[in-house]
Amino acid sequence: MAGAGGLALAGAAPSTKADAAAPPAVAAPDLFIGTGGTGHTFPGASMPFGMVQLSPDTGVERWENCSGYHVDDGSIMGFSHTHLSGTGIGDMLDVLVVPATGPVLLEPGPRENPDAGYRQRYSDERAEPGYYAVSLENGVRAELTVTERTGIHRYRFPAGPGHLLIDLSHLIADQPQIPAFIDEAALTLDADGTLTGTRRMFRWAKGRRIFFAMQLSRTPDRVQFYGDGDRPVDGRGVTGKRLKVALHFDDAGADPIVIRSGISAVDLNGARANLRAEAKHWSFDRYRAVAAKAWSRELSVLKVAGGTADQRTIAATALYHASLGPTLFSDVDGRTVGLDRKVHQLKPGERAYSAYSLWDTYRAFHPLQTLIGGERTRRMIADLIRQTQQSPFGPPVWPLQGVETGCMIGWHGVSAMAEARAKGIKADYAAAWPNTARRSFDWTMPDLDNSRGIQAYDELGYVPADRIFESVSRTLEYAYDDYAAAHLADAAGDRAGAERLRRRSGNWANVFDRSIGFARGRMADGRWAEPYDPIGFGHSKRWRDFTESNGWQATFLNQHDVPGLIAAIGGDAAFEAKLDALFNGPSTLPADAPPDISGLVGQYAHGNEPSHHVAYLYAYCGAAWKTQAMVRRLLTEMYAAKPDGIIGNDDCGQMSAWFILSSLGFYPVDPVSTQYVLGSPLFDRAELRLGNGRRLIVEAAGNAPDAPYVQSVRWRGQPWTRGWIDHATLMQGGTLRFEMGRTPNRAFAAAPQDRPGQRA
Repeated sequence: MAGAGGLALAGAAPSTKADAAAPPAVAAPDLFIGTGGTGHTFPGASMPFGMVQLSPDTGVERWENCSGYHVDDGSIMGFSHTHLSGTGIGDMLDVLVVPATGPVLLEPGPRENPDAGYRQRYSDERAEPGYYAVSLENGVRAELTVTERTGIHRYRFPAGPGHLLIDLSHLIADQPQIPAFIDEAALTLDADGTLTGTRRMFRWAKGRRIFFAMQLSRTPDRVQFYGDGDRPVDGRGVTGKRLKVALHFDDAGADPIVIRSGISAVDLNGARANLRAEAKHWSFDRYRAVAAKAWSRELSVLKVAGGTADQRTIAATALYHASLGPTLFSDVDGRTVGLDRKVHQLKPGERAYSAYSLWDTYRAFHPLQTLIGGERTRRMIADLIRQTQQSPFGPPVWPLQGVETGCMIGWHGVSAMAEARAKGIKADYAAAWPNTARRSFDWTMPDLDNSRGIQAYDELGYVPADRIFESVSRTLEYAYDDYAAAHLADAAGDRAGAERLRRRSGNWANVFDRSIGFARGRMADGRWAEPYDPIGFGHSKRWRDFTESNGWQATFLNQHDVPGLIAAIGGDAAFEAKLDALFNGPSTLPADAPPDISGLVGQYAHGNEPSHHVAYLYAYCGAAWKTQAMVRRLLTEMYAAKPDGIIGNDDCGQMSAWFILSSLGFYPVDPVSTQYVLGSPLFDRAELRLGNGRRLIVEAAGNAPDAPYVQSVRWRGQPWTRGWIDHATLMQGGTLRFEMGRTPNRAFAAAPQDRPGQRA
C-alpha cells in the first residue's frame, strides 16, 4: 500500500472500448496456468469433479512435481490416470502408460538425461478441458480424454514395431530402494484380453488401494510381464510389489491404438463395472465430444466482460481449477471406501468424494460451491457428514482416497458443514454431531497431528508452546472450528455442547498479547514464550509456534471474532494502523521460512491460505476503501496468464476461488456467518449462474485499472450502504451494481452499522 492515499496498481492494462462494450462471455481457460512455478497443477484431461485425471507425468522427484507435471521438466515419462491439483504434497499417479518404440526400457531415467530411460522429449502440446495431446520424440502422437471413471487414450505410432509399457511401480517421490512404499501389487491378463491390476501404496495416503481394468482396441502380438527387480515373468500375470507389463505390436503404426481404462478404489469388479458402464465404444472423438460438452456447461457458470484478455483467461482458468475436485470416489454401483477403511453402499443418487483440502478450501472454495454448486454441493455436504460418521478421527481433515491423512491442523470439515447449514443447504447435520463432539471433548479419541494439544487447549484455554509444536496457529484454528462446530451442536439440539464450544471459541484471545499487539506462543505456566519476533516462526529451534505462517500473519487469523480482535488491538484506528504496518512492512523472512509463504506484500502472504481474508479486514474498522485498493492490487499482481501465474500452490482450487469471488467484488471472511465482505470488482460486468438457476449480475460502472474505489453500491436498483451482503440476498438473483472511481469514497460503509460483523 503506497502511503495513506492508496497504492500503485501495477499489472493491469486498460480495458478497450471494444472490451467494455462487449457482452459478458465465457472465456477459454488456459490449462497450462499453474503448471510452472509452485502452482502444482496439471494440464491433462478430467471431467468436472471426476474420478480420473488422465495427464502426462514429467517428474516425481521434486516438490515442484506434486501434481506429476512441471512445465520446465522437458520430458514426459508417460500418462497416468490420477493426479492431485495444486497440492503441497504429492501422491496418486496411478497406472502409468508409456507408448514406446525400440527396445523395452523399464526405468524412466533421470530428468537431466532423458536418453537413459523411457522418458521422451516432446513438442506440439495441446490442452483443453477434457482433452490433452502431445507429440513425443519417438514419433508417437498421444491423445487423452476421459469419462467420469475411465481414461481414454489414443496413440498413433509411426510405422513399424512399438509397445505400450504399463508401469505399476510409478510413484510420486519414488525411491525404488525403499520397496515398502508398495506392499502388494498384481497384474493379470484376463481371458477376454482385459488387463487388470491392483496395488496398495504407502505414500501420503498410507494404505490406499487402486484397481484398474484396461482394454485395447487392438490385440497385442506379445505380452511380457515383469516382476520385482524388473525380472521377466512368464505366463498371464504377476504378483509382487513393483510390477510392469509390456504390450508389443509388430506394426504399431498400422492403426491408432485406443485404450479404455476404468479405475476403482473398491475392487476389481468395481473397475470392470465402471469400464462397462462408461466406455461402451471405441470412438475416441465421441468421448472427447462428451467431455467437451460437460466442460462447456460447467464453465458457462461464469461470464465476464471488461478487464484485459489475460484477466478473462485467468478467470476462466480459475473456474476450471475450482471444478477439478473434490474428486469422485464412488463407483457406478454406489460403493465407496469410507474413512474407516470399509466398503460402504451409498443411497441411490448420492456420491462420495475424495481429496478435500479442507484447511485451504473452507475459506473460499466451499463458499463458491454454495453459490454455484446446487445439487452437487448438497451431495458433497452429505458426503462430509458420512465421512464424519465413519472416521475414527472425527470430522474430515484432509481425506484422500479413503484415508484420513490428518494433514495440516484443525478439523475444518466442520466449517464446510456449518456454513452449508447456515446457508440453508438441506442435510442431516445432527448426524455429524456425535463424532464432532468426540473430537471436541473426548481425550481418548485417536489423535492425529491435526488435533494435538486439544486437551490442554480445553483445560488451559490455549495450546502450550512448550508442549506442542505450532501452538499459536492451533489455538486460533481450533477456536474457529469450535465456533463452527457449535452450529452442528445446535442442529442436534445439544445446547450445553453448543454453549461450551462457543465459550471455548474465545480461546483465540489467550494467545494474543495485548501489550505488544501480536499473537504469540504461551507456555504451560502462563508465561509468554521468549524470544519473540513477529517475523520469525517460533521461540525454539525445536519446533515452530506457527503453521506455515509467522506472528504477523497469525495475528490476523481470527475470522469469527474480528470485532473482538479490533478491541484487543486498541480500537478502529489502532487496528487500521496495524493492517497498514502488515502490508507496508519489509517482506523479509528468516532463512528457514517454509516455501508456502509466498506472494508477499509486506508481511501479507497471498501464496498461502492463512492470509487470504486479511485484505478484507479494513472493512471491519471503517476503512473499506483500503480493502478495495488492496484487493484490486492482489487481483492484478498475484495472478498471471502464464505457467507460473499462480503465486503459490493452487491447493485444490482455493487460490482460484479467491480470484473468482474477489473479481466479483466480494469475499467470505467468515464463511459460517453467511456474510460476504464487499471489495473491488475486477470486470466491468460479470454474470454468475447460481446453483438455484437464478443469475447474479455484477456491474462496475466507471471501472478502470486506476479506478478501484467504490463510490456507491446498488442492489436490485436500490441503494446499498453496507460493506457486506449476505448469502440469502445474493441467492435471490439480481444485479449488484458498483459505481467505481479513481479516488476513495471514505464514507462508504464507514458507519459502524454498515460494517461487516454486524447483523441485519
